[in-house]
Amino acid sequence: MTDTKEASKEAPPYEDNPQSHESHNSSKVTSTVTPATSKSAALCPRVLMPEQLEKLHNDAVLVSDFKQLKLEKEAQKNWDLFYKRNSTNFFKDRHWTTREFEELKACRQFEAQKLVLLEAGCGVGNCLFPLLEEDLNLFVYACDFSPRAVDFVKQNPLYNAKQCKAFQCDLTKDDLLENIPSESVDVVTLIFVLSAVHPDKMHLLLENIYKVLKPGGCVLFRDYGLYDHAMMRFKTGNKLGDNFYVRQDGTRSFFFSDDYLAQLFTRAGYEVLVNEYVLRKTVNKKEGLSVPRVFLQSKFKKVMTGT
Repeated sequence: MTDTKEASKEAPPYEDNPQSHESHNSSKVTSTVTPATSKSAALCPRVLMPEQLEKLHNDAVLVSDFKQLKLEKEAQKNWDLFYKRNSTNFFKDRHWTTREFEELKACRQFEAQKLVLLEAGCGVGNCLFPLLEEDLNLFVYACDFSPRAVDFVKQNPLYNAKQCKAFQCDLTKDDLLENIPSESVDVVTLIFVLSAVHPDKMHLLLENIYKVLKPGGCVLFRDYGLYDHAMMRFKTGNKLGDNFYVRQDGTRSFFFSDDYLAQLFTRAGYEVLVNEYVLRKTVNKKEGLSVPRVFLQSKFKKVMTGT
C-alpha cells in the first residue's frame, strides 16, 4: 500500500492488505454490541489530537445537493472507470482472508462439507480466486456493481463455472434471487463494500443478502472505521454527510462506528456475534511514514427460524 503520494490522496480505496507491508503493528479493541448498546463516537478506540478534532468540527460544508445527486446517478460509471484505469492491478490478492476470517473454515459442520459462499462486491476477484485455490470444497457466487469488474473475473484463467458464478448486480436494487436460490448461501463476505454505498441505501443491500442466506448463516464483514487515516486526510469540499466523503474520481466512502454498523445489521434482522475495531499502523519504509488505520471487522448471523 502506497497511500502517501499526493496524487493518490483520494484514490480508491484505502484498503488494508497485510501482505502489502512487511512491517505493521496491529491490535484489536473488542466491542461487545447488543441492539441496546449506545456509545458515542468519542469512545472510538483511536484518540484524536485537538487539532484533528478541530479540523473535523470545522469541516461542515457539504457537497451541493445537485452534485450529490449526480454522484449517486453516476456511481456505477465511476466504479467502471476505476476498473478501466486500474484493470486487475490495483489490489493485491487477499490471501489474508482465511487468516482474518477463520470462520470461512469453521462454518463447516464436517470437514468435507461443500460450502456455498456469496462474495458481495467481488471486484476483479482478488479475494475470490485465492479462496478457490485454497479450498476446493467451495462454490462461490460473486457479484459486483461494475460490469467491467465482472468481465475481468470471467476472463481470469482460474474462473471455472463449476466452482463459481459471477454476475453484475446493484445490491441495493437488483434482486439476488434472480441469480441465487433463496436461503442457499452458507456465508456472505462483505469486505470493503458497504462503505461505497450511500448510507440511505445500506439497509437495502443487507435485506437483499438476507434473502439468500441460510438461517444460521453468517455475514463476514470488514470495512473502514471511524477516524481511519483515509478519513482524516480528506480535504474541505469532499464531505457528503456525517462520516461520508467523495474521492477525486467520484467514488465515495463511508467510515463506520461500531454502533452504527451494529444498528444497521440488527434492524435488518441479523444477530451481532462479533464487532471489533482493528487498529493498525501501516508503515511505508521508503517514505519513512507510519499511518494509523482503523477498520471494523465483524460477524453477523441470520437468526434461525423459530429462535
